[in-house]
Amino acid sequence: MGYSVQAQLNSTCNSNDSMALKGFMDGMESPIDGWNSNSSNCCDWDGITCDSLGKVVSLELSKKRLVGSLVDSLSSLDHLQTLNLSRNLLKGVLPKLIFHLPYLQVLDLSANEFSGSLPLVVNLPLIQVLDLSDNNLVGPISSGLCMNSMGIRVLKLGVNYFDGEIPLEFEKCSFLEQLSLDANLVSGIIPEYLFKLPRLYRLSLQDNMLSGQLQNSNPSSLVYLDISLNWISGSLPDFFDTFPKLSYFAAHSNFLNGSIPPTLLNSGSISSLILRNNSLSGKIGLNCSLMINLKFLDLVDNKFTGAIPDNFPSCPALQVLDLGGNNITGQIPESFKRFDSLSYLSLSMCNLKNLSSSLNILQHCSNLSTLVLSRSFQNEEMPSDADLQFKNLKTLVIPSCKLTGVIPVWLNGLKMLRILDLSLNQLTGRIPPFIGNLPSLVYLDLSNNFLDGRIPKSITQLPDLQFHDISLGVSLEFPIFMKRGMNGSVLIYSYGIRFPPTLDLSNNFLRGPIWPEFGNLINLHVLNLKYNELSGTIPSNLGNLSCIESIDLSHNDLSGEIPPSLARLGMLSKFSVAYNNLSGIIPSGGQFTTFPSSSFEGNPGLCGEFVLSCHKNHDSLQAQLYEDMEASIFSVPVWTGFGTGFLIAVIFLLVFPRFRDTQDIDKFE
Repeated sequence: MGYSVQAQLNSTCNSNDSMALKGFMDGMESPIDGWNSNSSNCCDWDGITCDSLGKVVSLELSKKRLVGSLVDSLSSLDHLQTLNLSRNLLKGVLPKLIFHLPYLQVLDLSANEFSGSLPLVVNLPLIQVLDLSDNNLVGPISSGLCMNSMGIRVLKLGVNYFDGEIPLEFEKCSFLEQLSLDANLVSGIIPEYLFKLPRLYRLSLQDNMLSGQLQNSNPSSLVYLDISLNWISGSLPDFFDTFPKLSYFAAHSNFLNGSIPPTLLNSGSISSLILRNNSLSGKIGLNCSLMINLKFLDLVDNKFTGAIPDNFPSCPALQVLDLGGNNITGQIPESFKRFDSLSYLSLSMCNLKNLSSSLNILQHCSNLSTLVLSRSFQNEEMPSDADLQFKNLKTLVIPSCKLTGVIPVWLNGLKMLRILDLSLNQLTGRIPPFIGNLPSLVYLDLSNNFLDGRIPKSITQLPDLQFHDISLGVSLEFPIFMKRGMNGSVLIYSYGIRFPPTLDLSNNFLRGPIWPEFGNLINLHVLNLKYNELSGTIPSNLGNLSCIESIDLSHNDLSGEIPPSLARLGMLSKFSVAYNNLSGIIPSGGQFTTFPSSSFEGNPGLCGEFVLSCHKNHDSLQAQLYEDMEASIFSVPVWTGFGTGFLIAVIFLLVFPRFRDTQDIDKFE
């Protein structure tokens, strides 16, 4: 971070500091690793740095999972320069005495469970780095942070519950380089003076209640500006020429309208531009001859109109392009054949036409790894051109387009493909066996089509589902931001696509058995075969799916028992075999104690604690058998003869005592 702490080896710990640190250690609920209460020299303890006089100048205890109190024990560390307690589990009211340590340079209490508010008076004249992010702090942001700590360079207060406005006194933080107030309840406008701070290069204000419009008239040193998830309205000002170094600008999820201003469309410094989920309109007119650094463009869910600009390939660094959810019309331009930098393309929920031509053009994008076309190209036919080649494609997502035709043979050439989603279309025919030969496939969704025939056994041999592998999706450096969830937990958002290893063939007309070889796919997390016409028994080999989290085999024609081996699936959180012809006892133990009765309904022959006790079920089966036998005996025609009637009567008399004895035995069990 640029700060320094003078350290001297073989220093002897100052006696006052030693006593304070021992008191601090005694206040913890568990011992601190690397600390020895029997040693008089605290300078040798882990995380402690002393100066030449033995005074503790640095205390760094990150990731120690400490639980205890800091209020009393830290108050006597007068010489402390660095305090780092990041990512511990410290609980309680924020110890306000630590805001009166005159020699403290670095204070890091991030990722704990501190509550309370900041003190109105802060006496940290030498502080350079203050990180209180990811706690439960409330109230207004103290104006004294910059009044008495004018040398502060890094101030991180994000992911708390601070309210009120950004203090005007922050204007005095002339050395401030990073300011993070994200994921709080801060309101009011964004003060213009923040853009004028001479050294400020990173400003994170996302996920607050800020309103009004942006204003700036003087040159700014900002490199990173995030104002997303606020209530900012109006049009974007045409002032981006005052941000000559701005590389990252995110203003998504606000109430912005109007067009993108010319100074932003001509910015030579912008690398990532994220304006999704607003009401921006007009045509998209980038000046690619000037936007030489643009790598990431996200304009999703706005009101842009017109055709896809044919000059996108002229943006030399553009890798990620997402225009989904706009009124984009026409076809993909021929110029995209020269779009060598493009790696991620999403055109979902647009009004594009001619899927066949589009794929013929996009196959020439040599670095294209992710293609998302969901809910576009409506009511067309799936292109069947066998010569299509996407050598580097890892993700192909074309669901909800009402595409007709069959699963195309050109998919056989996608040897790098890891994610394939063709769900919610109108595809017919059989699942081609070559699907099981795609060596990298880990996510397959063909659900909600009109596919028939048997499931190809080759699908049970997908190589990357036969061993544990969590490296899914694409590897682009997508923007990531934090947000406070409704339950108070911190949520991490990313534009990277991550799907769990999945086989979803549900809602089709597939017939035949569930292959025992499905048990070989030990990396599979989701298996969904519901609403088909599958028959036969549930293979006991499914008990080998050690990573499985969800199995849905409902609404088929399966028979036999539920294999007891499924009870050992410790990761299984969702399970359904409802509406089949299963019988026998439902397995007990393991995750089966957590599944609701709806997981088993629609199977009259099943019994167990979830649906119907085996005792009651046994009685009902006996009663039904009595009725069937009586009906058979008394409905025998007279002309069948004495021999036939006598034989049925003898069988009934021989069987009846057995049922009676069984009932008597059941009473004692």
